[in-house]
Amino acid sequence: MKNFLSIDQGTTSSRSIIFDANLNLVIDAQEEYDLNYPEDGWVELDPKKILETVTNTVNKVVSDNISIEACGITNQRETTIVWSKSTGEAIYPGIVWQDRRTHEYCAQLKSNGHESIVKEKTGLLLDPYFSATKIKWILDNVDGARERANKGELLFGTVDSYLVYMLSKEKNHFTDVTNASRTLLFNIKNMAWDEELLDLFEIPKNMMPKVLGCDGNFGNLEINDNEIPIRGVIGDQQSALVGQSCFNNGDMKSTYGTGCFLMVNTEDKPVNIDEGLLTTVAYQLNDKVHYAIEGSIYSSGNIIKWLRDKMKFFESANQSEKYLNKEGNSNNVLFLPAFNGLGAPYWNSDVRGGFYGITQDTSVEDMVTAAFHSISFQTREITSILQKYDIKISNLSVDGGMVQNNSFCQLLADTLNKEVLQPKNVESTAIGACKVCMLASGLDIDNLNKDDASSFKPNIDLTETYTNAFNDWKLYVEKSIKS
Repeated sequence: MKNFLSIDQGTTSSRSIIFDANLNLVIDAQEEYDLNYPEDGWVELDPKKILETVTNTVNKVVSDNISIEACGITNQRETTIVWSKSTGEAIYPGIVWQDRRTHEYCAQLKSNGHESIVKEKTGLLLDPYFSATKIKWILDNVDGARERANKGELLFGTVDSYLVYMLSKEKNHFTDVTNASRTLLFNIKNMAWDEELLDLFEIPKNMMPKVLGCDGNFGNLEINDNEIPIRGVIGDQQSALVGQSCFNNGDMKSTYGTGCFLMVNTEDKPVNIDEGLLTTVAYQLNDKVHYAIEGSIYSSGNIIKWLRDKMKFFESANQSEKYLNKEGNSNNVLFLPAFNGLGAPYWNSDVRGGFYGITQDTSVEDMVTAAFHSISFQTREITSILQKYDIKISNLSVDGGMVQNNSFCQLLADTLNKEVLQPKNVESTAIGACKVCMLASGLDIDNLNKDDASSFKPNIDLTETYTNAFNDWKLYVEKSIKS
């Protein structure tokens, strides 16, 4: 049986997995790395750590005993790396998607009336979340960077581009349409880098990678005397959409990793929603482009990590489940999950997180439950907007590390009052990258893992409880933003 390598490069870890042609996991390896927070609202990573953790995990799973047909790469999107064309050395730490340092610049562009043209061309908002303002910041703040860029000495890439460049035998400077669509520089209507936007952000076009379809030929992975064709590249949230087999109009998934990203397929039509949701490229497979609507939530899994590592409420993430009140009661404690501002639908960089309603009777259980509530409430907020625009939602397919917690899946079902589908293998992101390279290798992926899910149905008796709790939480968020 044919085997395929999936490289899943996430915000806090890198994972390499070999799947067989039936998507059975053959072997996997994972390594974590730390993010850096040099100033308030700044989030950085060391590109060498990215490369090191990917290389290490690939080395652990690739052996002479397993033949590998092709490789797929999926990655954290928007995170920005600028490196030397000649040496491959990054000229500055990678600026992570969560980073908010360019907030004032984005506000300036908005006040000058540029947001409408940006949204029309890219489907995105003028926000520090995306890559363009991060690139400009590096060019403006690293000595000699702009001069070097103008001379063609520097290259930009999201993490996929950086990995393809560093790991491919050919040193290809490539990206795919999904990652390109998250930069604020890619026109999703004509599927090309946009000259007007490059001029607006003062970014030389010679820095930009060549854009391929997700199932393009990205070169050959050269590692330990092994040469593996790289036949799939796709951003992590789009990869999860493919991994969950959300190929039809209205199919929806939500991924609960470091952040939470809800995405619904709109097929070949880009649909615009003016209430803080994004229009983006879902994928390009077999030369056909599909679009999606996305709601981006900055904090989900990192909340649980914070409760574990900083608050010391529990020693491992899976222990959090026993602190979660399954009856929907947090004893009026509310949590605002705004470590680095709020994403959809608010897109507010200034607000910060906090608990509300704490008394001397407040328990760890109350605070943990409030934190989990905040994640499910953010999801409900986005699904409510989608339904206003007549996007029919019958159920929600979920994935990511958090949904191994069955109590959280039930909480989502109760909060949304919708059926929640949990796949047998919650690593939908890695599966999506595998599916893409399988398709590029000539295999049929349409019906793979389609019916492989557990169902969580909403408890009707708790509908009123969760509606009232959601309304209280929403009022708290709105008051916090105004203050």
